[in-house]
This record gives sequence, structure tokens and C-alpha cells, in this order.
Amino acid sequence: MPHGSEDVLSSGETTQARAREIAPAITPLIIGFTVLLALIFVLGYLSIRRMDEVSTQGQELQLQHSARLSMLLNLRLALTKLDNEARLRQQAESRGELKPPFDMRLNIARDEINNLLQQIERPPLSEDPSWSQFRRDLEAYAEVTEDVRRYSLEGFTRFKTVDTELNNLFDTSRNEQGDILGHIQAIENNATRSIRLWSIIVLFAGAFVAIGTIWEVQRRFREMRRSMVEASRERAFTNQLLEGMVSAVAAIDNDDRIRSANAAFFKIFPGASIGASVLEKFAADDAMRMLEAASATQVSKATYRGRWVSQVNGEEKSFDVYSSPLAINGDHGQIVTLVDATEVAESERTLRRSESLAAVGQATTQVAHEIRNPLGSIRLGVSMLRDSVRDKEGLDTIELVERGIKHLNNLVVDVTQFSRQKELDRAQVDLHELLERSLDLVSERIREKSTVIEKKFSSQKLIGSWDADQLRQVFVNVIANAIDANKEKDPVRISTESVRIEGADGQAPKSYARITVADEGKGMDKATREHIFEPFFSTKKRGTGLGLAIVKQIVEQHGGQISVKSELGKGSRFIIDLPL
Repeated sequence: MPHGSEDVLSSGETTQARAREIAPAITPLIIGFTVLLALIFVLGYLSIRRMDEVSTQGQELQLQHSARLSMLLNLRLALTKLDNEARLRQQAESRGELKPPFDMRLNIARDEINNLLQQIERPPLSEDPSWSQFRRDLEAYAEVTEDVRRYSLEGFTRFKTVDTELNNLFDTSRNEQGDILGHIQAIENNATRSIRLWSIIVLFAGAFVAIGTIWEVQRRFREMRRSMVEASRERAFTNQLLEGMVSAVAAIDNDDRIRSANAAFFKIFPGASIGASVLEKFAADDAMRMLEAASATQVSKATYRGRWVSQVNGEEKSFDVYSSPLAINGDHGQIVTLVDATEVAESERTLRRSESLAAVGQATTQVAHEIRNPLGSIRLGVSMLRDSVRDKEGLDTIELVERGIKHLNNLVVDVTQFSRQKELDRAQVDLHELLERSLDLVSERIREKSTVIEKKFSSQKLIGSWDADQLRQVFVNVIANAIDANKEKDPVRISTESVRIEGADGQAPKSYARITVADEGKGMDKATREHIFEPFFSTKKRGTGLGLAIVKQIVEQHGGQISVKSELGKGSRFIIDLPL
């Protein structure tokens, strides 16, 4: 590039930098000038408004006084008219003269009084005690005029009272004229003081604005530097937040290019980079198909794209895929979120397997029932045949058949128990006493192999609401398996303790009684450990394969869990956790 071009670019950059520096300095000046103009405008507006208020208040006071005086004059005329009509009616009555039909003129005069009474009932006259008393007396006088006899007895007295009160109200109204003039003068004086005070405030405010403007110019430069630091810190925080998410998140623009992504995304797509297209191949085929399906179409709302299976670091993972709309520089992009659902998928598979086993169990129960009856007949026939056979070869054959019958019977019993899943009969059970009784049931097997039982029970009493009979079956089965796995005279270790285990989905931890049964046998490989609790899986030659499946079923029915830890050549440990 020519040197002159470099000078032009440098000059342009300098000009832009100066413009960016000058703008923050001019802004406070403009604001300060605007504030001063606003203060002057507000002062003029408030002064005019204040003078308008003074004029309005004076007019209102005069109007109120005039209205009250007009009311008094109307009352005077109406009262005089009513009194005259009432007297004329009384005089005509006393002389026996003819009267107008229905006392029409008297009724009209009374109606005028009643209309005026309705006006007196409204504020502010109704709030004045003297007007309230006058209204009551006038109302009483109007009622007296309705009856000639009452009027002849009470009319004069009540009229005198009302007339006196009306005269007093006239006197009060005349005296109020001077008070109104004084009040108006006081309002004008208050307005003058307010305008002077506002003028002083505006002067001080103007000086404050001028000082503040100078200070603000300096502060703006400091604020700019601080905001740049904070923006950098906020960007770093957002990046940390995105990187800390367990789910994989990526922002993809309208051109199907990755604009941003977190560390979890790059673990699934190790060959990806910012700016790479999702149509490129930067991961395994199944992972790329998952990403292409997630970003294939634009979405207007959060959308679930289904569950996909992909290889991640040689391990098969399940992902729930979601797409959400995203605006990038005015264009339509989207956010792709990949949620690891491996554990959820495994739980669903376990549930489906359990449902399948339940269905198989129902069918197996029916088959076991059909086998049991002929099996009993075979056992009886073989027993009768033994009594008639004397040669050794025949007796050996009968013994072989009996062993087969016993094995089939055990299988039928185990299948029936596994399929029915007997309901728990809960009671308060002492764990240590239950273990001792379970050891008594396997005492014969202990003596046969001279097995040493090493007990390490918790000093704390462990008592829970359990089914003692079914748990006894659990412990007998696990302890018997440990004895069988050991060589002669090898120890079996049984320990108990109280533990607290975190609940699922952030629930509070719960207390469990942990029972550990350990042997020193050959141990198990990974494949055996994965299938050890499955029905009909057995490592014994004549085992039914349902013992540990029933154990797991009973433990889980109690709300507990059972697990095994084992290595080839190092023995096995069965760990049972029961809720306390």
C-alpha cells in the first residue's frame, strides 16, 4: 500500500477517534443548556399557572358568595309567598269562604320551598351548621303549612324562627364579603412569595447545572473507560456461563454457520470451529446427522427435534435435540441445544424391560401352575418306584430323576414368587435382630464350609418399617451366595451403618440403613455384574437364576436399592440400602 494511503487512513482513524472523544463532552453541555431552558420554561409556566389559580380562586369565592346570596333571596321570596298563602288559607277557613280546589297556590309555594331545600342539602351548604339548622326549621315549617290546624297552633312561632334564622344568614353573608376580599388578597400575596421563591430556586438550579455540566464532562470520560471494562467483564461472565452449561449449545446463523458454541458442544463435535458450516464433516456420521436435522429448517418457536443416539469419545450417548429462534444482525438464525438424555433413556429402557418382565411373569405363573400338578404326580410315582427297585443302577437313575424334580419344583416356586410380588407386611423391625435370625437359617451351610462370620454392626440401633419375612429371605439369599462363593474357612463379612443419601432432583437427603455382605470368592467380571440381578441369569450350574432378581425386587419394593462391587480374584460386596 502506498505511504500516502497510509497517512489518509491514519488521519481518518484519528478524526473518528476525536469524534468519539468529543461526543461525550458535548452531550453534557447540550443537556445542561436544555435543562436551563427547561427551568426557565417551568418558571414561566408555574408563574402563569399560579396567577391563573389566584384569579380562579377569587372568582370561585365571589361566585360562591353570589350563589349563596341568590339562594337567600330566593328563600326569602319563597318563604314570604308560602307564609302569605298559608295565612290566606287560614283566614278563608276562619270566615268560611270558598277556597281554590286542592289549595293549588299553597302547594305551588310549598313545592318551591322543597326544591330550594334540596339545593341546601348539597355541599357546601349542608356542611355549614347554621344552614343545616335553617334547613331543618324551614322543612318543619313547610310541613306545618300542610295542616290548617297545626298552622294555626304552630305556624306563627315556626315562621318567626325561620325568618330570624334567614335574617341571620343575610347578615352573615354581608359580613363574608369583607372576608372574601381579605382572603383574595392573602392568596395574591402567597402567589407573589411563591414566584419569588421559584425564581431563587431556578437561579441556584442554574448555577448547579453549570457546575454539574463541567463535572459531568470529566465524569463521562471516566465512565467510558469504566463501561468498557465492565463490558469486557460481562462478556467474560457470559462466556463462563455458557461454558459451564452441561447441555451442548450452539448459535447457527442463516447461512448454516456456527457463530458461537460452548465447550460441551465441542466435546460432541471435536472437529468443529467458529465459522464452520454444519454441512461440513467435523464429527462422526451419526453426530453430523443429528446436527443437520437440528438445523435443517428455521423455527419460529422452541421446537423438540427428537432423541438421537451418537458416539461421543467411544461411548454411546442419547441426546434430546431442541431448536429455538435467534435473531443475528437482522437475519434469522437458531439456537441448537443438545441435552444429554443417556440416563433418562436407560431409565426408560429399564421401565420397558420391567413391563415386559411383568407380562412374561404373568404368563410364567400360569405355566408354573400347570407344571406343579403333574410334577407332584411324577414325584409320587418315582417315590413308589423306589420301593420296588433294588439294583444300584436303578436307584441311581431314580435319584437323578428326584434331583431333577426338586430343581423343577424350586424353579416353579421361584417363578411364582417373582411374578406375584407379594405385598409388604410392614412393622417396626430391628435390623440387627433380623440379621441374627437370618444367620440362624443358614447355620447348616456355615458349618458345612466352616465359614467364619465377621460381624461389624453399628453401635446405633437401626429400626425401620419393613417386612421382616421378606427381608429375611433377602439376607439369607445374599449370605448363602457369599458362603457358596468362598472357599472353605474363608470369612464372610457383614457390616451395618446409618448413611444419608441425596434425593433425586435436588430433594433433601434421607437416612438409610446400609448392609454390606462381602466375600473373598473369585469375584465377577463386568458382564456378570451388569446381568447379575436379571431374571434367569445364574452363574451356578443348577441355579434358577431368580434368587437375586427376587432380592432386588423385595429391596426396591421397600424403597431401597441394592448394588454389587466386584473384581475378578478380589471377591464381591453386595450393598443393600433400606430407608429408615
